[in-house]
Amino acid sequence: MSDHHAGSSLTSMARGGKAVYGAPLGILMLDARFPRIPGDMGNAQTWPFPVLYSVVRGASPEKVVLRQGHGLLPDFLEAAEGLVALGAEAITTNCGFLSLFQREISAHVRVPVATSALMQVPWIQATLPPGQRVGIITISAATLTPDHLAAAGVPSDTPIAGTEQGREFFRVLIKAEKTDLDIDLARQDILDAGRALVSRDPTIGAIVLECTNMPPYAAALREDLGLPIYDIYSMITWFHAGLRPRAWPRGI
Repeated sequence: MSDHHAGSSLTSMARGGKAVYGAPLGILMLDARFPRIPGDMGNAQTWPFPVLYSVVRGASPEKVVLRQGHGLLPDFLEAAEGLVALGAEAITTNCGFLSLFQREISAHVRVPVATSALMQVPWIQATLPPGQRVGIITISAATLTPDHLAAAGVPSDTPIAGTEQGREFFRVLIKAEKTDLDIDLARQDILDAGRALVSRDPTIGAIVLECTNMPPYAAALREDLGLPIYDIYSMITWFHAGLRPRAWPRGI
């Protein structure tokens, strides 16, 4: 074989070792049956890039959000390991309350892991002018504990508002009282929580949405409050950008 042909074969070699290619991000999903509308993390059309999903059977939103995921860690570790074996180069989850498992999942799979949208709080705080702070809207303020916050690097005195008293969002997503979702009522629950948050603390300069089902309402909240809104979509698009940096053309 000539040197030319030998060089061509080397440069065109495709590397193996994965089961699935072209989707470096793996998402651990809770086991639920409510509608996942565009913008929801569990709707594959939300993402501008391919993703891999794995549903952790038995990990209901109620168990994870209201019972701190007790007994579910081995199931999440196994599912994360399965995603990596499938081809994922990084792992995220579809519930911000899984910040409690951040350290364990990361140690187990030994790839980058971002379990919770709450991990953005310190970054966003660094962007705000002096005297302003980040606030959090969560699906369940009553059960978002100091342990959840600490695991995500969030100060314990961060202002928080929840949707537990709303008419739709909490009832459908956590209590599973029905399988359909009134989108207008769900949007209103998010807006009400945002208004309550800023009315209690006028120093809030930006908001992070803990729940991965809240991004469909982020634009409405931004328009209503006039504040920057961050969520799992903003975090994971950033996260993925490091996995597949954009290749820029040379020259001008």
